[in-house]
Amino acid sequence: MFESEYREKLRTPEEAVKVVKSGDWVDYMFFNAQPKALDKALAKRKDELFGVHIRSAISLPPFPQVPQCDPTMEHFQWDSWHFSAWDAKLGDQGICSFSPLLYHEVPSYYRNRHVEIDVAMVRVTPMDKFGFFNFGINTSHNEAVCENAKIVIVEENENMPYVCGGHGNQIHISEVDYVVRGENELMAGPAILEATEAEKAIGGYILEDLHDGCCLQLGIGGLPNYLGKQIASAGLRDLSAHTEMLADAYYDLWKAGCLSGKKKELDRKKMVCAFALGTQDLYDWMDHNPQIATYTVEYTNHPSVISRISNMISINACLEVDFYGQAASEMQGIRQITGTGGQWDFVYGSYHSPGGKSYLCMASTFKDKEGKLQSKIKPFLTPGAACTVSRQLSQYIVTEYGKALMKCQSVWKRTENLIEIAHPQFRDDLIKEATKLGFWKRTNKIEP
Repeated sequence: MFESEYREKLRTPEEAVKVVKSGDWVDYMFFNAQPKALDKALAKRKDELFGVHIRSAISLPPFPQVPQCDPTMEHFQWDSWHFSAWDAKLGDQGICSFSPLLYHEVPSYYRNRHVEIDVAMVRVTPMDKFGFFNFGINTSHNEAVCENAKIVIVEENENMPYVCGGHGNQIHISEVDYVVRGENELMAGPAILEATEAEKAIGGYILEDLHDGCCLQLGIGGLPNYLGKQIASAGLRDLSAHTEMLADAYYDLWKAGCLSGKKKELDRKKMVCAFALGTQDLYDWMDHNPQIATYTVEYTNHPSVISRISNMISINACLEVDFYGQAASEMQGIRQITGTGGQWDFVYGSYHSPGGKSYLCMASTFKDKEGKLQSKIKPFLTPGAACTVSRQLSQYIVTEYGKALMKCQSVWKRTENLIEIAHPQFRDDLIKEATKLGFWKRTNKIEP
């Protein structure tokens, strides 16, 4: 029924990118939604175009060619909502600019016309018999982008998993201007990270607070994958998943029979996410799996939605914390290395969940450029670093030395709690700094 319309809109990548004009704003979407064949074709038009803005985030291999072909940014300017390690390197070279956000708000940025959008490009599954292309493992904010773009181009990829909705997880041929057949690359995933000894200790502290019926939001990296295995071996049951990112940890929990979703008030028995990032095993598991539902990020990450789910447990990473309880999770000093993502959304929403808790996790130390050990707990955040989670919002800070409660604590009590989970080598110096600032009282448990 829709084959004739499909054929009318089918183009080669080179033909499709001819719609891009100098000065246009082109959206490449996030993660595995980034176009590949279209990107190559657009890069070849470099000398014909000037001042084209490309908006994207979390670039994954094979990396986009457009920003690499024009280091002067005369032809293409690369903007990112959230840096991957590759985007951060572009930022260091001055080729990529960063746009701060609250992830749950992103669809509204497009719908309220706070951002310009001329051409949307997105990788999708092949069209089904009903005329729909599925966004696969990348629902996120794609629907809002496509609804507000002047021109929509979809790039089919036969290796894109079909993921059930939810809502906002598909686009109809009638809403598409051009269709391109891609090169069917496999979906990319993050580097496999083994948990460090510090992360294993952190996982143990969090595990103490988990119980049957919790709903989990896990971030990225070695810690969540380790926690998934530990939770599975602990024998917890009737857990649920409501998260922005579905990671391999959830697959491990499902295999162990831990994830039933029976206790969840919203989307009962469904594992809910906005996107996925992991191994091919994860993607194969998600394909046509009726137990998984992708939604737009304005649903998965909205604090009002998160707060309606009982016993919501949010576990994310941060880079440093100061005596106020402020957490920097995306910058090392003035250097932008990642983004806010949904951390703020889940920290706020989980606290308001009945029985919910949020944890910001980090090893207590790092080594500087000279190889010298430094504390990640500091009197003040490193100058230039933006605060990701404010002191009013942080609930628990966790290091390999324990959990520190921030909510409802005075500044001196926050300081005491944080110093107790700092590396022992730095505790005396931190107490001296706290005393100078007037953040230390004679009644504190650790005497200066």
